[in-house]
Amino acid sequence: MNQFIFKMPDLGEGTVEAEIVAWHTKPGDLVNEDQLIVEVMTDKAAVEVPAPVSGRVVSISGEPGDKVAVGSPLIVFELAAPGVPAASPEPSTAAPASAAIVGSGPGGRILSGDLVASGSQRLVRAPGADVSVAGPASAEASVAQTTEIKVIGVRRLIAERMSEAKRTIPHFAYVEEVDITELESLRQHLNGKNPGGPGLTYLPLVVMALTRALESFPQCNVLYDAARGVLVRHSAVHVGIATQTPDGLKVPVVRHAQSLPLWDLAAAIRSAAERARTNKATREELLGSTITVTSLGKLGGIASTPVINAPEVAIIGLNKAVERPVVRDGAVAVRRIMNLSSSFDHRFVDGYDAAAMIQALKDLLEHPATIFIPKVKTS
Repeated sequence: MNQFIFKMPDLGEGTVEAEIVAWHTKPGDLVNEDQLIVEVMTDKAAVEVPAPVSGRVVSISGEPGDKVAVGSPLIVFELAAPGVPAASPEPSTAAPASAAIVGSGPGGRILSGDLVASGSQRLVRAPGADVSVAGPASAEASVAQTTEIKVIGVRRLIAERMSEAKRTIPHFAYVEEVDITELESLRQHLNGKNPGGPGLTYLPLVVMALTRALESFPQCNVLYDAARGVLVRHSAVHVGIATQTPDGLKVPVVRHAQSLPLWDLAAAIRSAAERARTNKATREELLGSTITVTSLGKLGGIASTPVINAPEVAIIGLNKAVERPVVRDGAVAVRRIMNLSSSFDHRFVDGYDAAAMIQALKDLLEHPATIFIPKVKTS
């Protein structure tokens, strides 16, 4: 038998280390070449690492949450001699330390009487059961339970980026209400023209309007390269779509959004969000946005203060759309109102320009036909 030491691979883009998110094998396991052995995360994306060889796992380096430097030993395999298959692991014949006890208390809670009835004085948590042991004087008194959750993977990355963004970026927040009654009418009309197909939400309409507004406010479609002290202004609009996933918030990118027709834009947004939710988005699909749009949908509330997705300088948030009585032409009318909550990097976007950009976006949304009219170029 000989050993093969597999080291943390170079995951590209200047990565010097990666965080272990989850092991899919343990010492003693037999694995086949290309079998998933570990999930790791860089500052760019999560990566699934396959086994480079077949063999028995001798040892692994690090636990979830630990960071391992590129080139450092990650896992050691014991390889079988040529022509000799590796032995399968022997099934364990050891008796269990103790039997699981089914609790009779609320929610499966284990009470002292359950211990007496089982003849055991050791506690073993039955699957899904809460453990609560009471003394003779209070047999059903609960012991306070706590759960420690290690901050790793996407959640750690989110925490670090949000902290860095709030620490280094002076946020300028601006909230404006928008009458989207006509936009809602257009949305329903277009959905009626596409029966059976996926319906339009507000998001693609807002994104399309945003690309038009940015034509007059290119200073909001910018990335700040802090290392060089340079603002990189983009002519193309690569929109980040803030997406809630089981792993936390991800921002897949819809590239060249300014060039996409409405239905294509809607399909691209749906596809990007779905790939992020199902953990199928590649590293490239999660990088390169120039401005981000975030929406809490029905949970949108009245207003919010979205955190800028650095190195961008602006983020637009959609709040909940509701019908409200408003004064219109001297009379009270019921209109559909939605607030836009935005944040800007005040170092590079002046308050006046930020407000003017949101007002331009508001005008487009309140007169949705203008979203589809190309900007008139002046000589």
